[in-house]
Amino acid sequence: MTMRNAPFCVSSRPTIGIAAAGALCLALLATPAGAAVPDPVVTGPIASTATPGDPSHNYIFFASNLDLAAQGYVEEEYFISGTANRYNTPGSCYQTQTTTGTILGSGLPYKTRIVVRRPASAAAFNGVVVVEWLNVTNDADMDQTWFQINQHLMRSGYAWVGVSAQRVGVNRLRTWNPNRYGTLDVSRRNAFGSETITNDALAYDVFSEAAQAIRAPVGIDPLGGLEPQLVIATGHSQSAACLATYVNAIQPLSHAFDAFALQGTLGDPIRVDLEVPVWKALSESDVSFFNEAQVRRPDDALFRTWEVAGTSHGDQQTYAMRVPLERRDLGTAVEDSWSCGVMPPGSAVPFRYVMAAGLDLLVRRVSEGTPMPSAAPLQTVSIFPTVVLARDGIGNALGGIRLAQMDVPTAVNTGTNTGPDPCPRQGYSRDFDAQTLAQLYPTHEGYVAQVSGAVDRNLRDGFLLAPDAQQTLHEAEQSTIGRRSCDVDGSGVIDRNDVQAIVDGIGTAAAAGDPRDADGDGHVTIFDSAACANECTFPKCAACGLLGIEPVLLLVGIRALRSRRMARRRRSC
Repeated sequence: MTMRNAPFCVSSRPTIGIAAAGALCLALLATPAGAAVPDPVVTGPIASTATPGDPSHNYIFFASNLDLAAQGYVEEEYFISGTANRYNTPGSCYQTQTTTGTILGSGLPYKTRIVVRRPASAAAFNGVVVVEWLNVTNDADMDQTWFQINQHLMRSGYAWVGVSAQRVGVNRLRTWNPNRYGTLDVSRRNAFGSETITNDALAYDVFSEAAQAIRAPVGIDPLGGLEPQLVIATGHSQSAACLATYVNAIQPLSHAFDAFALQGTLGDPIRVDLEVPVWKALSESDVSFFNEAQVRRPDDALFRTWEVAGTSHGDQQTYAMRVPLERRDLGTAVEDSWSCGVMPPGSAVPFRYVMAAGLDLLVRRVSEGTPMPSAAPLQTVSIFPTVVLARDGIGNALGGIRLAQMDVPTAVNTGTNTGPDPCPRQGYSRDFDAQTLAQLYPTHEGYVAQVSGAVDRNLRDGFLLAPDAQQTLHEAEQSTIGRRSCDVDGSGVIDRNDVQAIVDGIGTAAAAGDPRDADGDGHVTIFDSAACANECTFPKCAACGLLGIEPVLLLVGIRALRSRRMARRRRSC
C-alpha cells in the first residue's frame, strides 16, 4: 500500500476559505487514513460508446445531465476490485451498530464501480474529495447528495466520487447493461452464478477500498492526477444509515475517512468516542418521521447536528434533478406513481444551501480545527412515544435553522404529507393566498428588508454561503410580494410608467400578487389599466412632471378598439 499524502496540504480556494492564500499544511487529527485498507485494482476509465438515453445503455448509468464541461468538470467511470472482510454488522442498513466491529471472514472477492466527477484542471481542485455512498432505496444507484449540492461542489472545486457499494444497486447495473456491468459482483457468486451473500456484508469494505483508491492509487488513478488532501464520506437516507454503522463499527478499524457528512439519517445513534468529525444534517422529516429527535445527543468537539426547519426528506430540488434521469435510464420515475395528499410533494425550502455551508465548515473543522457552529434544534411538543414538532399558527415548524424562506415565509413548507408510502416523509410546499401575503407584507420594500435581515443572520451564523444569500435576496427583490396593486415598478407611487407597463402586458396571464392585475382575475386586461389610471398618485397620472394621463388613456382606447375588432372577427369565424 502506498500513501501519497501524509501529512498533507490543502490548496486554497476563496469559496471554501481554507486559507487566505497559497496552501495550508495540515496535521492529521487521527490515525493515518487508510492504514488498514488494502489497495483495490482499478480499471478504466470505462468507455461509453453511446449518448445517455441510447437504448444500448452503453454509457454511465445515471450519467449527469448537467453541462459539466461548461463548469470545467469531467465525468468518468472506473471499476474497482479486490477482497473484502465480512463483519459482525447487521445485514441491513436499517439496523445501526454502535460498537466497533469484528471481522467474521476475510478474502471475499468483489468488483464494483465508482463514478468520478472532478475538475479537469488541477488548478481548479480545492483538495477535497466528497465520496458518496450511492442510495439504492429505489432499487438503483442514485446520487442524492450530488443532486442537492452539485452547483456548490463545482463552483468550489470539490471532486465527487459515487460508490456502488450495495448489492441491490450492483445487481440492477448487471441487468441494465450486462455487457458493461455483467462482471460486477458484491454477492460472491459461485460457479453457477448464484449469490452466496444476499445482504450488504461486503459493502463496508467496498466503501473503504474506494476511498483507498482515491487517496493512494496504485496503477490507474481515478482522479487523473489530482492530489486529494481530504476525503469526506457522505450519503443520504438509507446511505446515511449505512454510514452511521460505518462510523460506529468500521471507521475505528479502517481510518479511511477524514470526516462524515450524514444527510438525513433514519434515527441512527452515533457513538460518543469519535475519532473524526461527524456532522448530521437533518430535515424536518428526519427529526419527526424517522425519529431522529429520539436519538439526539449534545454537540461536542467532534459531533454536530443541524436540523433545518421547513425541509423534507425528499424535496423539490431532489425531484428536479432525479426524475429526468430516472425517466431517461429506467423508462419511468418512481415519483410518477405517487398520489400524496398534497401534490406535488416536496418542500421548496432550499436544504441544499445549508448542506453547502455545512460542508465547507466541516472541511474547516478538519483542516484548521475550527469548530462548526451549533444550531438550535427544532422545537417539539413531544418526543416519546411519538415525535411531534411544534408549529406556528400557519403550520410552519418552530426552531431549528431558519432560512429566509421560513423566517419570512410566503408559503407553508413542511416535512410531512399524507397518502401511501413514501408520501408521509416527502413534505410539501403550499403558497399563501394573496390576502395572507398582503396582511404579512404590506409593502414590497418591507418584505425585502425582512428577507435581507434573515439572510444576514444566516450568513453571520454560518448556515448560508454568500452565493446562496445573493440568490435568496435576488428572488425576493424580483418577487411581486408586498407590491401595491398597480405599482408595477415598485417605486412607491402609481404613475404613467405603471399604467404603461399594464397596457404593454394586456392579454397575458398574471400570477397571484401581480401588481398589474388590479382586479385579481388572473389576467392583465384593459380593465386593469383603466382601474390603475384612476389610482394614480399625481394629477393626470404624471410621472416626475412628465406628460400626464391623456396619452396613456389614448393608448388604452386604441387597445380596447383592437380588442373589440378581434372579438368580432372571432365571432364571425
